[in-house]
Amino acid sequence: MIDKIKETVAFLKNSFSGYPRIAIVLGSGLGGLVDCLKIEKEIPYSEIPNFPISTVRGHKGSLIYGTLNGVEVMVQNGRFHHYEGYDLKTVTFPIRVFKELGVSIVILSNAAGGMNPSFKIGEMMLIRDHINLFGDNPLIGKNYDEWGPRFLDMSEAYSKRIRNIAFETAKKLNIHMQEGVYVGVTGPCFETPSEYRMYHAMGGDAVGMSTVPETIVARHCGMEVFALSIITDLGIVGVVERASHDEVLKAAAAAGPHMVQLVYEMMPQL
Repeated sequence: MIDKIKETVAFLKNSFSGYPRIAIVLGSGLGGLVDCLKIEKEIPYSEIPNFPISTVRGHKGSLIYGTLNGVEVMVQNGRFHHYEGYDLKTVTFPIRVFKELGVSIVILSNAAGGMNPSFKIGEMMLIRDHINLFGDNPLIGKNYDEWGPRFLDMSEAYSKRIRNIAFETAKKLNIHMQEGVYVGVTGPCFETPSEYRMYHAMGGDAVGMSTVPETIVARHCGMEVFALSIITDLGIVGVVERASHDEVLKAAAAAGPHMVQLVYEMMPQL
């Protein structure tokens, strides 16, 4: 893994002219942020040594270097999921690469099913904390002290500093934003009504199939993490919407502009 990371980092250093402090991982239907980028270079994953290939519709599969509202960024346009058959070390491989390239802040986005009765489809949820129900952890195995500690403190998985910036920015933009706990599961099935009730009873407000592994590895590397969910379907008592990937993409695309606007305006403050 170390040799693969070094090879990938060397390739990207020769491909990009700068070293951004911020990396953004785009989730399902949230590719609209790309339209706001001043792109210097875009490389398909298939051309990057050791990079996995994104197989999910709605995830383009390219790494972009450019500027967003005047700030240098690296954008992972399409992520990798455990349900695609990748182990969690492969899913989080780009996060390790970002760290070696000098990234100190990771912004994650996803589509999620809402379980909080106060949530509505199309709303945005700032992730305050998470519950890992993947049944696995990307840190299992040999620990490399140069990457991070053997036993990782997760008392503040999601940066309070950046969450405060997000709330202040949303207030100025008059954007309504919820806050809550994200439950990470493997998928690829959408949840049963009983699973929704169980996850909510455990303290979850939204559930999805990503984000948690990347957050764990980013924190292991000492990076700040900020994450947003778009509520694309509902699983609350008495209201369980029939879910499909098409409906998720449709809801995410409709709500995406608010997320894009929020992240765009936050950039100079980070």
